Amino acid sequence: MLQAQASRWAGRGLDLLYPPRCPICRRETAATDQGAVPAAGSPSFTPSWASSWASDWTATVCGMCTRELSADSGRCLRCGEAGEAADGCRFCPRRPHGWRQIAVLSSYAGSLREAVLRAKRPTGEDVAAALASLIVRKHGEQLVSWGVGRVVPVPMHWLRRSIRGTSAADELSRRIARLLGLPHSRALRRHRATRMQNELPIADRPLNVRGAFRGRIRLGGERILLVDDVMTTGATLSACCQALHDAGAATVDVAVVAKADRSVTDDA
Repeated sequence: MLQAQASRWAGRGLDLLYPPRCPICRRETAATDQGAVPAAGSPSFTPSWASSWASDWTATVCGMCTRELSADSGRCLRCGEAGEAADGCRFCPRRPHGWRQIAVLSSYAGSLREAVLRAKRPTGEDVAAALASLIVRKHGEQLVSWGVGRVVPVPMHWLRRSIRGTSAADELSRRIARLLGLPHSRALRRHRATRMQNELPIADRPLNVRGAFRGRIRLGGERILLVDDVMTTGATLSACCQALHDAGAATVDVAVVAKADRSVTDDA
């Protein structure tokens, strides 16, 4: 009891000396504002399953950024397109997917696009952790209902990772796994360096990544949550799903920070 109270006092003292800042907008956040507003509910909304991680909100996002980055709604759970039916839309029959369902934080535009680009930098780990926390805060009930047993990032080729210095997908997936209490595993490897998807016409992107990924471990019927920062055509995610199924995964679901909607053609 005394130790816990002393820890709280010490934390308040540190907040006075070094006021917490939102990793997205860098503004100081008041204690009452920290992680304040999940976009999918009221300001007091706290899912029952979240009690295990709500106190571990180290990547504190202010209420304003939470609202702005999580306000997106009405996406198809199969392909991620905006403004469509929740379970299957008119685009799905033309777009075969290797995954079962997909959770998207919001559209790849505006402030979220800026945050994703910052998360790709070597100094962007706190931004990646914050974005992952927003995904879990918005879609946590859904992710839990999928019954996934392992969280896996879309892998970056070792050469590109050494040049860039970090992998946003790794940081995102590690944080999501921690918040959901699931094992995190780099179960895929990118054994072939490919051209950047945004350098290619959309029609050429599936061939660019076909066969570029392989499993590092046998998955033995596990249900996998595959994590990436941005989805455009879904070609990279589909290639990863194929590799996961080849490695023995029973099902693959996907979580991404941002979806480049049909009016957007860049891939990240």
